[in-house]
Amino acid sequence: MGLIGGLLTLPLAPARGLVWVFEQVVDEAEAQLHDPARIRAELADAEAALERGEIDEETYEALERELLDRLHG
Repeated sequence: MGLIGGLLTLPLAPARGLVWVFEQVVDEAEAQLHDPARIRAELADAEAALERGEIDEETYEALERELLDRLHG
């Protein structure tokens, strides 16, 4: 990009920076969503909640299916 192009697009720099930040946040969120260790911990939490009677069997099975889909998907 030449000098004129750079000067003309300078007012857009904050918007480009903001877009970059949002992309980084989305990338990190997706990485955490599909992190196997995190999924296993959530599965263990769901199992513990079932044992404590905080959730019923149907809710546990739905959570388990969702978490296993994330783990294998």
